[in-house]
Amino acid sequence: MTASQTTQSDDVQQLAQLARAVTTLRHQVAQRIVGQEDVVDGILTAILAGGHALLIGVPGLAKTLMVQTVAEALNLSFNRIQFTPDLMPSDITGTEIIEEDLTTGRRGFRFVQGPVFAHVVLADEINRTPPKTQAALLQAMQEHQVTAAGETYRLPEPFFVLATQNPIEQEGTYPLPEAQLDRFMLELRVNYPTREQEEAIVEQTTGSRLVKVETVLDADTLRAMQALVRRIPVSRGLIRAAVQLARMTRPLEPDAPAYMKEYVDWGAGPRASQYLVLGAKARAALAGRPMADLDDVRSVAQQVLRHRVVTNFAAEAAERNSESLVTELLQGKDWSR
Repeated sequence: MTASQTTQSDDVQQLAQLARAVTTLRHQVAQRIVGQEDVVDGILTAILAGGHALLIGVPGLAKTLMVQTVAEALNLSFNRIQFTPDLMPSDITGTEIIEEDLTTGRRGFRFVQGPVFAHVVLADEINRTPPKTQAALLQAMQEHQVTAAGETYRLPEPFFVLATQNPIEQEGTYPLPEAQLDRFMLELRVNYPTREQEEAIVEQTTGSRLVKVETVLDADTLRAMQALVRRIPVSRGLIRAAVQLARMTRPLEPDAPAYMKEYVDWGAGPRASQYLVLGAKARAALAGRPMADLDDVRSVAQQVLRHRVVTNFAAEAAERNSESLVTELLQGKDWSR
């Protein structure tokens, strides 16, 4: 057996191990979170692909508990940052303090790490803080490092930012600029539970039962799984389809549909093409499949594209939004030929 065949055989075994771990992880999360399977799968997709996710949902839908439970099941360090109008960048990244050596009497500066130094960072209500503070996450999200007082500090690996937003309360909020939205691989919508699910939630949370979440993976194993996802092969046709799908959201592109040219100011950039392929690979890995296909691209396309498509006044007048435009685009066949 050649070295290449040995590597492929090892990857197949690791994919099977990953699929089993994902099944166990879903079960662990389901002990605390009733329903929301699509959101949990979206979080796992972002984590395996090494991306970040933005969770949109009204208060009380267990977004924080969901993220905390996933971090606990993966045995990752977890910090929650409550974003408020008076939050400062140093409250996120950390700050230097003057420290005196009791032996010598000398004083010096020491950097105290902020809450961003964790494997999983929950940026709760991220749009409640001014852009100056929102921008404190940009370097961390892109480069997995923080620069303070001229020194650069590496963040722990793996590193993920999972941010939440409340879609119904806009007073006193600061909409995320497009540059920061583009840093998020996926936008996940957390919807109301069904009647049966809500009854189960009430039954579970009004009693004395305590749920202990068991560890499924750890940081080192998760890094290996991320590397495995990167090695999943994709066809040249899938890459062309992903690029075409992203480019068709841009109104100045010749291949863009008429409704995109009419209702969109700015379409998705190259990060969307990258995340469509990475998301497809992660979806294949979640299912234990050794190769991604167009259905995997289609399954993540809405989550990848809807927060990257900037609509105009004509869209508002016609009661169209980015989600409906992306849905119409996916229903067409031009992007997948």
